Amino acid sequence: MLFALTALVTDRDDWMYKIIFFCAGISFAAITAQAAGPDNVARSNRTLWPDTLHSDADFDRASRAELLAFGHELAATEILDDEAWRARLHLKTIDQTHLLHMRDVYWQRVAHNYALASAHCAAHELFCQPAADVKTFKSVSGNFSAPEDSRYASWYGNATTFHRIYLDEELRLAALFPHVSSEVDTFNPNEFTGSELPDRQFFLSFDDGPTGSNGSTEKLLAVLRQAHLSATFFVLGSNLETRMHDTRGAPVGDIYQGMCIGMHGWEHKSHSSWPQWQDSVTRTTALVHDNLETMYTPLFRPPYGQRKADSASFFGEKNLKVALWNIDSQDWNNSVSADEAGQRVLTLMLLWRHGVILFHDIHSKAQTAVPYLLSQFKDSGVNWMPCRALSAVNSTH
Repeated sequence: MLFALTALVTDRDDWMYKIIFFCAGISFAAITAQAAGPDNVARSNRTLWPDTLHSDADFDRASRAELLAFGHELAATEILDDEAWRARLHLKTIDQTHLLHMRDVYWQRVAHNYALASAHCAAHELFCQPAADVKTFKSVSGNFSAPEDSRYASWYGNATTFHRIYLDEELRLAALFPHVSSEVDTFNPNEFTGSELPDRQFFLSFDDGPTGSNGSTEKLLAVLRQAHLSATFFVLGSNLETRMHDTRGAPVGDIYQGMCIGMHGWEHKSHSSWPQWQDSVTRTTALVHDNLETMYTPLFRPPYGQRKADSASFFGEKNLKVALWNIDSQDWNNSVSADEAGQRVLTLMLLWRHGVILFHDIHSKAQTAVPYLLSQFKDSGVNWMPCRALSAVNSTH
């Protein structure tokens, strides 16, 4: 019998970082038992980067630096065998086929991003060695070392640590996929992560709300409106129903005006082991559609990124897309401060250059992190996309 210690789950959409599955009598448990995540998560100290990000050229320079640092850590994994992978990722069993597949995917993505970031390099520009294809970028990034300009020395030390830890976060998910599903990859063209977007386009998304009247959700909405931004809120049906019956504050339709509402299920439970997951989707979709029709968007985000591999037909019948993410703020994590969440997202935006950013409106950290990102990327060419455009994203996987 397989069961989860759900009492240990925090409000994070990567349940494998906080939950261990136990079992009796079935072999699958040997894999799911490894769902407890690494002891550390990547933290970036952006105060160590000596330049501003207030122009297209500034953005590209910083992006190239992060891409080279990430590529250097990715190149270091090329010599690992199965035993070394297990030791590095702290797993007893890995799906090496998918792990190596995702490593190839990352090489393709970062080489492409580096070409974008290098397209308009000025003469003798920093971090801009020619690398027109994956093979060349592997060589360039593999040989990347501390920049000669000493102003970047402190950044370099922090960046190598950040990208080594972040890479392990991602490759650990890849080593468990598809036995333990997550945002690291898609199962079918009805799912998307944000990796499919054009350069410099980003969407904001927030999970697990709404909170009670005049709570964190409404405070975050005020921040977004002040900045003239829209975002997609993936609501829990039980929380929405409770908030709708709370007469102390403004009506729910008023507080979400101008935003998009997607579904996160009735309860925050993994679909992988919950027989009622389909009812959870149907019930939440009906509640949102019937009560917030003008804000309703046909997107579903599975709790913890967990969904059945064969769920495509169900979501297709419901006219829903599965909306994942490719930039995780870690704002759910009690050990990560609001400042650290913002700085982590900034570095990942420079690395991936486009995507869907995951925050949680039940926590207050985004209220600090989002204004920070806006101030740092002022005039940098970053496009904060309107939430209505998110449902038009098509997967190319």
